[in-house]
Amino acid sequence: MSDTEEEEEIVVSDDQKTDIAKWFLLNSPPGEIQYVAKDLRSVLNDENVYRLAASQTFPVYNKSHIVCIQFPNRSGEVLISSFSEISEDEYLDPRTAQVAKVDHVRQICTQMRPARDDELPSRYVEEYRCALDAEISKYVGDAYSKGVFSVYCTSGKETEEPGFDFELLVVITATRHSPQNFWLVKIV
Repeated sequence: MSDTEEEEEIVVSDDQKTDIAKWFLLNSPPGEIQYVAKDLRSVLNDENVYRLAASQTFPVYNKSHIVCIQFPNRSGEVLISSFSEISEDEYLDPRTAQVAKVDHVRQICTQMRPARDDELPSRYVEEYRCALDAEISKYVGDAYSKGVFSVYCTSGKETEEPGFDFELLVVITATRHSPQNFWLVKIV
């Protein structure tokens, strides 16, 4: 092939575009997925490919980064994690006994509802969960300036009396995002 001949144009299928877009979204730095998504949307110039990639990727990203989302009335917040997940878009806040319906792509809580009894631990377990919650609250308040935490019952939530096992799990997240303080240095 000579230098004067035109090179063959590479055609990328929609499935390949979607996979590439998902890779970029999943590998976004913590707290910057919205910036990456905005740029990706304009580069793709294909709303269908973008929406498919975003709808498949944001839930995974939000759970893996334990994103914290405010309730609509600012009465609390819910951590998006595998421990709080009730369904694909519903997450439990055990402290308020509320379930938040989440729009993963916009990273907002769209609705709230009271948790059902089967989604909450028994009263016996809840006493221990609340006691641990109170102690962890002191710790997080002292150790993390912007820390958010939650205490979940991961097994044995039906336990009604001493002598039976149950497990409590503490999830703490504390992030500090300040992308405007990063510099890009280009050496030519």
